[in-house]
Parts: sequence; structure tokens; C-alpha cells
Amino acid sequence: MNVKHCIKVDDFNKNEILDLFELAAELKAKYRNKESYTPFKDHSMAMIFAKPSARTRVSFETGFAWMGGHAIYLAPQDIGLGTRESASDLAQLFSRYNDMIMARVFSHKDMLDFEKHATVPVINGLTDYNHPCQILTDIFSIWEKKKDNFENLKIVYVGDGNNIVNSWIRLAAILPFEFTCVCPQGFEPDADTISFARSKDISTINILHDPIEGVQDADVIYTDVWASMGQKEEIEERIKIFSPLQVNEELINHAKDDYMFMHCLPAERGREVTDGVIDSENSIVFEQAENRLHTQNAIMVSLADKA
Repeated sequence: MNVKHCIKVDDFNKNEILDLFELAAELKAKYRNKESYTPFKDHSMAMIFAKPSARTRVSFETGFAWMGGHAIYLAPQDIGLGTRESASDLAQLFSRYNDMIMARVFSHKDMLDFEKHATVPVINGLTDYNHPCQILTDIFSIWEKKKDNFENLKIVYVGDGNNIVNSWIRLAAILPFEFTCVCPQGFEPDADTISFARSKDISTINILHDPIEGVQDADVIYTDVWASMGQKEEIEERIKIFSPLQVNEELINHAKDDYMFMHCLPAERGREVTDGVIDSENSIVFEQAENRLHTQNAIMVSLADKA
């Protein structure tokens, strides 16, 4: 059976991503206008949460329900992924119960097992390696604002070289833009992912350690928390290391005047970003957050081939 999944951003080619943007914009308009749209009537989706998230749960559950389906939330204690049951067994089981699976897990290996053994579409809601739904949302949010001048923008991420950055770099292997990751020494993104993207020769990818150099003439400045789930015990040490990378009013003076500020939320205000930046006219953070709903709806529709 030829089943399409969304495990990483490059499961979609360039044309498919551009089509996804058009579909997300169409679904956003329908949703905001309270139009009826029920391609998933009488369908169900299993939502497996080994790693909790309010935004991921609410956006997927709300979106699937709006499209006529029933999304079933499975908390960490309901599953026992890796203790009571393996990802491969769960993939085969839920493929028999449900029409789609969304999983948010710690280990990327578990996600690959879901992909290998599921016979229905699987959507990666996050792993320790990547976060395709977030980055497809982010690039859709940029496309909305910069549609007439979309290619070859300078997008700068400031912070830890984490799963968000890995996904941005994989996207740079498909769409042309200049991507710069500004991070402390020792916190660089995955080296194999950088090599993979550079081998495609689509985008320029920079790994820098000086934030002022990094954000010079940036079209987009993006940041994230300095300690993700599972790293909170490291926070005091990370504050010392990452403090020079705070996105504040002084730093943004080096970006373009019409730069956009982005953050995948939740934000720890006063730490990685100041209130003056996140609440400024340049910030699209809450539009970006809303777009998780619409982009994920477009992903679900595309995978189910219901457009």
C-alpha cells in the first residue's frame, strides 16, 4: 500500500509545499468564515502523546473535529510507549482502528517505527530530532506575508541548535533561502543534517556564534526556549551560556526595518526574548501560532488525498 506520511519536511517536494500553502490559506479562510468543511466525516485519528503539548493537542483536535472527524487523545499514561508497548505494535494496532495517526514522541526512532509499520498516514507531531508541522507552519506564515518576494529571504534562528533548527535546515534543501543558525559553541545543529542540506545546493546555510553578525539584514528572526522539555534541570547553566543570545531591542537594530519576529511558543519572556520584541509590530508570533491549526489541516487533507 502506497501511504504518504509527514515525518520530516522533505517528505514534500517544492511543488507539494507550495500547493500546501495554497490549501492552508484556503482552509484558513473557510475556518475564519465558519464555513462547513467535513472531508473527514466518519473518520478517526489517534493522537499519541508520549510528550505532552497543549498547542499540538488543541490545534490537531480542533482542526480534525472542524473537518468532521473524531480525534482521540492518548496521554503518556494511556500508552506506555517503550515500556508497555512498542511503536511498531501501536502503529499496526491503530492502523486497524483509525484512519490517521499523529504522534508526538521523544525518540525519533519511535517515529521511524510508526512510519515503517503503519498502513495509514502518520504525522510527526514532534521528536527530539525534528518538528515538521511547526516548520511547515512557520514557512507558510512567512509566505503569507512575503508572497511577492518569497524566495531568497534571510532567515536567522538565534538559540539552541535543536529539533526546530534541524527541520529548518531540511527545509533549506527544498526551498531557496539563506538560513543562519546563531548558537553557542557546542550547541550546533545536527552535522549530518547540515551536510545533507548543503549537498542539495539549494540554499546558503550558515552556523555562527556572534548574534550581531548573524542577524545583520535579517528578514526573519526566530528564537525558541533555551531549555526544552527534558532539559529543565540544566536551565541555570544554560542561562549563563545563552544570555548573550537574547533577542532584545539592541539586537534587532541590526535586522532589516521590516523584519519579522517569530517564536514557536511557549516563550519564556525576559529570557530568550524581551517583551518589547515579542509584543512589537514586527512580531507575528500569534498569527504563526494560529497557523499551526490551518497548516496541520492542510497536511491532514493532503495526506488523505481529500483536497
